[in-house]
Amino acid sequence: MKVKLTPYITLEGRAKEAIRFYEQVIGAEVLSITTYGEMPDMPNTFTDELKGLVAHAKLKVGETELMFSDAPGGTPIKDGKRVTICITTNEVEKSKSIYEALRQEGQVNLPFKEETFSPGFGDVTDKFGVTFQIYTEIED
Repeated sequence: MKVKLTPYITLEGRAKEAIRFYEQVIGAEVLSITTYGEMPDMPNTFTDELKGLVAHAKLKVGETELMFSDAPGGTPIKDGKRVTICITTNEVEKSKSIYEALRQEGQVNLPFKEETFSPGFGDVTDKFGVTFQIYTEIED
């Protein structure tokens, strides 16, 4: 079983700009970028501007990864959500176990379930006010 912690940065429509900045300043290498327009279950109500926003991006900086996304629709980012910690495992049951433990006395932001980008994903703020994204990544 693998468990990895990754800083996850959420911005208000400026993720592409931040990614370019970190490429230049700290030598970040873009591993992947998916826009909201590329998501298969994207609502028809999204404007062209919203479709161009970053739904998920992964960068590599040295031996570390950073993840980014834009809050859709210019949604203001709540305190404690600009930078979160993404916990990645390679087993859905392990991800769910971590999610369930963190949600005790905490707050569920997104219920743990299968998503188009992960067989098991959820978002929770623990009892200390720290927000975690629990992400399952099955390796091929």
